[in-house]
Amino acid sequence: MYRTNYCGLLDESFVGKDVTLSGWVENIRDHGGVIFVDLKDIKGVVQLVSNDENMFTSLSKESVIKVTGTIRQREVDDYNEKISTGKIEVLVDTLEVLSKANSLPFSIATSREVNEETRLKYRYLDLRNNKVRDNILFRAKLLKFLRNKMDSLDFNEVQTPIITASSPEGARDFIIPSRKFKGRFYALPQAPQIYKELLMVAGFDKYYQIAPCFRDEDSRSDRTLEFYQLDFEMSFATEEDVYNIGEEIFYDTFTNFSDKKVSPRPFKRISYKESMLKYGTDKPDLRNPLEIIDISDVFKESSFKPFRGSIVRAIKVDDLATKSNSWFNEVVDYAKKIDMPGIGYISVLEDNTFKGPIDKFLTDDDRKALIEKANLKVNSVLFFIADRMENIASKQAGLIRTYLANKLDLIDHDSFEFCIINDFPMFEYNEETKKYDFGHNPFSMPQGGIDALENEKIDDIKAYQFDFVCNGYEMSSGAVRNHDIKSLQKAFSMVGYDESVVEEKFKSLYNAFKYGCPPHAGMAPGIDRMLMLLRDENNLREVQAFPTSVSGEDKLMGSPSVVSELQLREAHIKIRD
Repeated sequence: MYRTNYCGLLDESFVGKDVTLSGWVENIRDHGGVIFVDLKDIKGVVQLVSNDENMFTSLSKESVIKVTGTIRQREVDDYNEKISTGKIEVLVDTLEVLSKANSLPFSIATSREVNEETRLKYRYLDLRNNKVRDNILFRAKLLKFLRNKMDSLDFNEVQTPIITASSPEGARDFIIPSRKFKGRFYALPQAPQIYKELLMVAGFDKYYQIAPCFRDEDSRSDRTLEFYQLDFEMSFATEEDVYNIGEEIFYDTFTNFSDKKVSPRPFKRISYKESMLKYGTDKPDLRNPLEIIDISDVFKESSFKPFRGSIVRAIKVDDLATKSNSWFNEVVDYAKKIDMPGIGYISVLEDNTFKGPIDKFLTDDDRKALIEKANLKVNSVLFFIADRMENIASKQAGLIRTYLANKLDLIDHDSFEFCIINDFPMFEYNEETKKYDFGHNPFSMPQGGIDALENEKIDDIKAYQFDFVCNGYEMSSGAVRNHDIKSLQKAFSMVGYDESVVEEKFKSLYNAFKYGCPPHAGMAPGIDRMLMLLRDENNLREVQAFPTSVSGEDKLMGSPSVVSELQLREAHIKIRD
């Protein structure tokens, strides 16, 4: 028998009892003939003690051992309040080395300070770090909670295939060559989008799964090649129905697993257009009190050429005019880093006059208009962001808003501020390709249905699409689905796909919708992002057991790897030089 008890579950009630423990050696200390060893397992750590120096001579850190011994009370002066077993210790009778560890590439206790490439190469060691291990154990608790929540809401868990067909859903697919069907390929799912809609056609009514998703995109702090969603769909549901379920999931999850303040339900609803104007992004961080205003009309006839006829946005910050010139120079330097030529600003002085690099270009009417539009007060500072392109002006204003909030420490880090961004444009014009494409999810229902597609200007068509956002992160995307074949065909034709292409690319949906398809809607909260926020981590890789590096390589398993010529031939693949 290797274990009668876990190390971390022992307490004073075990005093006088014999135990068998197995685990890893965390620390070894020789106090003049008395040897102390910290033994750890998944439940915690306990102190071993022995007067037999020979028993521990060949022991090294992180070796796996089995010991038998008797639990005894520590002296009061020797209590260790930092661990749950700090009032007891194990007097060792026998010790067996089950697996001796070589010299470690880094210290387990400080592994999070090691560069990420090395951590991931030796991930099995990194996972022994308490913080790293606790993130993964926390993940298990969250998944269990989410499954129980969905079960309580009468959803049915259904697993959908991992090997599927490639489809144009907005991101690049991971493709898998077929051995049996020469020149043809499978793909890993970007999301179970088509399968969950087919389940609605099949009559499953309320579906969910913890779904793996794969997208061949460059990694970043909040995006990895493989991630998981709480994917769910409902038949006969409206946008509001999905809002209600999504709000319950997020609110209950975040209040259950965190002591931070969580936005009360219902969450604030913000249109895409309003969000881009007021926050410069469709993922606003509402912990930031600063808002952006549009002042383009003030400068329509301005003598200041960079503003004249441009999209001009402004951000007001009160009680800032007394800051030093060097402080403002740092803001100007940041603006240049985000490809702005600089940033203009004005300060309101005690006598309600202005000062700043922009003031000399303003007329008295301009100053009066700015005071009214921005509600300027004494010591207020107004920052200006301008560009000929609205999307660029919005993005840059959003970045400046975030920079100023961080620089001034305006963010409340003890809260989770949720909102729902809705009324996304159905289509967006791509300046690079000079054509329209879907702005969000191609399977979304246009507001107004096929009539809107046939009669409205393409730029004015909105979709029943929405995102749940928290603290500047997109937490979930959802939509009312387009279940009407004619409307679906029309939507795809507007971005260059004729009926034959739609039928070929989405054959399953195209055919299924002919046999009675209920209206349906759903969303997919991102589990990894939920974990990242709840654990106060800066990137998703800290909450995944075996992630790839930021470059997309798996240093642990050695992927992507070179395969043999035989494997390539079997898959009908030839490597080009």
